[in-house]
Amino acid sequence: MSEPILKISGLEVAVDGTPILKGVDLEVPQGEVHALMGPNGSGKSTLAYALAGHPRYEITGGSVRFAGEELTELEADERAKLGMFLAMQYPVEVPGVSVMNFLRTSINAIRGEEMSPREFVKLFDAKSKLLGFDRAFADRYLNEGFSGGEKKRHEILQMAMLEPKFAVLDETDSGLDVDALKVVSEGVNAMRGPGLGVLIITHYTRILRYIRPDVVHVMYEGRIARTGGPELADYLEENGYVEFGSAEQAAAPAAS
Repeated sequence: MSEPILKISGLEVAVDGTPILKGVDLEVPQGEVHALMGPNGSGKSTLAYALAGHPRYEITGGSVRFAGEELTELEADERAKLGMFLAMQYPVEVPGVSVMNFLRTSINAIRGEEMSPREFVKLFDAKSKLLGFDRAFADRYLNEGFSGGEKKRHEILQMAMLEPKFAVLDETDSGLDVDALKVVSEGVNAMRGPGLGVLIITHYTRILRYIRPDVVHVMYEGRIARTGGPELADYLEENGYVEFGSAEQAAAPAAS
C-alpha cells in the first residue's frame, strides 16, 4: 500500500463553540478513492470544510498531515497551493466574474506563474470536452443562472484544470439527475490515477454506483464508526444506518 497523502489523527473541530468532530482518524493513500458516508448531522461536511481551511470551522485538537505537511497550520490558500481541492455541496454564484477569468486566475495562483492565454484556452477546451461542459458558458458569470448539474460539472472542470493532489467532493451528487451524475462521475473516473487521492462525501450510495471506491468509511456522531471495502456501501444501501443509531436510509428515495 502506498503512503497516505492524507493522514488525520484524533481530529477535533468545533463550529461556533459547539464540538462537531470528536476524534476523527482517517488515512487516504495516494491514488485511492475513499467514500465517507453517514447520516445527516454526523459531521461529514464539517470535515470537508475543516480540511479546506474555512475560518468558521475551528480545529481544537488532533493533527492533519497532508503531502508531508501539517495542514492545520496553513491558511486556506496555502492548502490549495499544496494540492488540496474542495468541490462544495452548494457552489456559490459570483456575479461579475466570468468562468474563464475565474479559472485562469485560479490556475495562475496555484502555479505561482502566469499561464499564456493560448495555453489556457487549449487546456480549457480539452477539459471541457472531457466533462461535456458547454463552451458557451465560458463567458458567463460564475455559476450565475447555472442549473444544479451545470454548477457541479463546473466544479469538476475546476478540479480537472487545477490537477490537485487530493480532492474532497462534498456531496457532489446532491441535486443531480441521472444524466448529470453520470457525466460528473465519468469526469472523476477519467482523472483517477496514482497522482490523485479522492474523498467522496455522500449520504447516499447512488454516486458510488458510478465511482467505485477503494474504501468506505462511515461517520457517526463526529467519529469514524466503521471502515470497510466497497461492499460496505452495498450493505448500507440495503440496511441504512440503523446499526449506527440512525433510522436514515443510505439508498436515495425513488423519484415520484
